Amino acid sequence: MASIRILVGSVYGGALLTARALKKHLEQEGHRIIVHENPELEDISGNNDPVLICTSTTGQGEVPPNLLPFYLRLREELPQQPGRPFGVIVLGDSSYGDTFCGAGELMEEAFHETSARKVGDTLRIDALETTDPESEAEPWARQWAKGL
Repeated sequence: MASIRILVGSVYGGALLTARALKKHLEQEGHRIIVHENPELEDISGNNDPVLICTSTTGQGEVPPNLLPFYLRLREELPQQPGRPFGVIVLGDSSYGDTFCGAGELMEEAFHETSARKVGDTLRIDALETTDPESEAEPWARQWAKGL
C-alpha cells in the first residue's frame, strides 16, 4: 500500500473535512495517509509519495489562502518531481461559470510543470449538486489509489 500526502486548501472547512474523511477511508484500506492542513513545499521534498490535492476554490477561481504560499513557491521554484503521482479533488460552485473549480486547474498545471504524473481525472465537486462532498470523494479516491 502507498504512503499518500493530502495537501489541503480550504476556506470554510469543506475541503478539510473531505480530506480527513479520505484519510480515514484510505487508511482502512492499508494506506499511510498524511494530511497537510497548511502545506509547505518541504512537505513534498525528500520523498516520492503520491500527492492528492484536496482544495476548494475561492473568489474568482483562486487558490485558498492556506494553500496559496505552497502554490506560489511551487510555481516560483519549480522543484522537479519527475513521475511523482498526483491527483486532484476540487470543490467549487458552478454558478461562478468560467472560474468553477479554478484552484484545482491551477494546482494541476503547477504540478505538471514539475514533471509530476497525473493519475486519473480531476474530481470536480459542485456545491450546487451536493452538500456532502465526502460521499463523492470517497469512491473516487479509492479508485485513484488503485491506479498508483
